[in-house]
Amino acid sequence: MITNKISRDGANESPWQEEPGSVKSVSNSHSPATVYDCLIVGGGITGLTAALLLQKEGKQTVIADAHTPGFGTTGGTSAHINTFADTTYAEAEAAFGAEGAQLFADAIKEGMGLIKSNIENYKIDCDYESKPGYLYAENDDEAKELADIYEGAVKVGVTVQYARDVPTPVPYRQALVFEGQAQFHPLKYLKALHQAYVEAGGIVLENKLIESIVQENGVHLAGDIRAKSVVYATHMPPNINVFNFECAPYRSYVIAAKLHSGKYPEALIYDCQEPYHYVRSHNVEGQTLLLIGGLDHKTGHEDPEKAFAELEKYARKYYNISSIKYRWSSQYYVPVDGFPYIGQMPFTADGIYCATGYNGNGMMLGSIAGKILSDLVCGKENKYADVFSPSRVKPIDGFTEFAKENADAAYHFVSDRFNFRETDSLNRLQPGTGKLVEVDGRKIAAYRDDEGNIHALNPVCTHAGCIVNWNGTEKSWDCPCHGARYDIDGNVLTGPATHNLKKIKNE
Repeated sequence: MITNKISRDGANESPWQEEPGSVKSVSNSHSPATVYDCLIVGGGITGLTAALLLQKEGKQTVIADAHTPGFGTTGGTSAHINTFADTTYAEAEAAFGAEGAQLFADAIKEGMGLIKSNIENYKIDCDYESKPGYLYAENDDEAKELADIYEGAVKVGVTVQYARDVPTPVPYRQALVFEGQAQFHPLKYLKALHQAYVEAGGIVLENKLIESIVQENGVHLAGDIRAKSVVYATHMPPNINVFNFECAPYRSYVIAAKLHSGKYPEALIYDCQEPYHYVRSHNVEGQTLLLIGGLDHKTGHEDPEKAFAELEKYARKYYNISSIKYRWSSQYYVPVDGFPYIGQMPFTADGIYCATGYNGNGMMLGSIAGKILSDLVCGKENKYADVFSPSRVKPIDGFTEFAKENADAAYHFVSDRFNFRETDSLNRLQPGTGKLVEVDGRKIAAYRDDEGNIHALNPVCTHAGCIVNWNGTEKSWDCPCHGARYDIDGNVLTGPATHNLKKIKNE
């Protein structure tokens, strides 16, 4: 069987990229003379869900993706579908009250239901499986945290109970089980949404970077695209905006391994460590793999090679691994107050919407975001619009995290401009590696390829002027302030940057 690799925003391949065929499909043609009802920027799970819903509502829409659908976070997810989230319902109640916590639980459930209904309605073969989810505590402090999670889930009607047995080799003190969790193959699902969208008359423009939006006579203009409304489904809206100060970029790591025993857990399993670990299995093209992930950290702040090494050490400690087939990482954004931002984008013209801050729960929240955004564009009421509004008033307890994240970004903006963490001479740069170096007093982001050629770049991020750091596992330059990422030639991989790093010519 011929397999076309689906490209993604890093050098490492994930098992999802082995999907036969491609997410790309024949699209309808774009006409610059057309005023579309909505331009959707980004072809991940949020963008395609919103676009398909809008098209089904009779709207004329167009998707513009800077690369190809599935290139970003949706193509790098570990594809868990849960009735619980990284922001616990106890935390949600503390920040947004009982009503806010209930709405959050309803949104998670509805996002999960939307995925399932799309699979049924469009007859999508995407390896969807319903499985129990286990969350376990390894010490007294974690057991107390587990009790809060249990009580919070019960309050909002989420099915949960204490578990007697957990299918894990890790010694644990106490555990919860959430029945009816699920998993799937994200790119098979995305490919089917893409096809359904095109068949409904939608237009997909690939390798179409939207740098800015201007308004003229009530119409939004983005290059040669004109639209009445715009949806930023880019995980982080581009350029400088309020979300740079309300969301922090994180990278998460996953390895996929074969086991000597051939026995894989039929469940989704999570610990309560900080950062946490999770485990599940998946059959990829006839090969069962154990997916072990976690060890999340802020983008550009720690060594990705070390994160993978620690993850592999953890995996081999508890599982009899015969080989590691894949390892990859992905990016997500943590909101300062725990809830995603979905709706009218602050400080922009009316009719420009966005969705960001999903934490590590992009499959459910990205799906419900697509529904909320579709309703907003159509002028329909949506019960989640207020609680997830990007213009909501922040809870008081959110200001501590707000201050911490922004102080951190300010530190890197100032400190990294004067003190590189790694300085070395170019002649000591090994093939296949990158470093921040100083040559004749000039600061350079340098990468030496396997042929020995140097790819030299100005290391100043084009988004907000911070200094990028080298990600040796994904072969990218990552910004530690707001998460913009660039390839070895300085091309933008992920926003919020819209301009490439400047190349430095060899002299």
